[in-house]
Amino acid sequence: MYESKNYYYGTGRRKHSVARVRVYEGTGKITINGRDIDDYFGLETLKLIVRQPFGVTDTNGKFDIICTVTGGGVTGQAGAIRHGLARALLQYNPELRPALKKEGYLTRDPRMKERKKYGLKAARRAPQFSKR
Repeated sequence: MYESKNYYYGTGRRKHSVARVRVYEGTGKITINGRDIDDYFGLETLKLIVRQPFGVTDTNGKFDIICTVTGGGVTGQAGAIRHGLARALLQYNPELRPALKKEGYLTRDPRMKERKKYGLKAARRAPQFSKR
């Protein structure tokens, strides 16, 4: 259905998640890894995160999204899709940049998992202390 249509593309990243987002002109259908958004994300907050760039740019229901997302957990994937969607909307219309930038949707979230250190059980978790 979408093979020959024009689309706008954006890559989004968060933690270990990478989302490749294609935005087609359409009716507002969101497909993630071949599944509908309602099937893919169980929590309403995650669906809300994905749709945030549409609310800021007043483009609700104007575009269909098809995205492939890999790595990380569900929250990281939702954040990656939002980042990719914001970049794709910027490709569609560069005048949306101030609105998207103000909300922080174009900024790549730099926070990453801290590495485990030797002598500890996790990044900061020390072995249990025993006095006797």
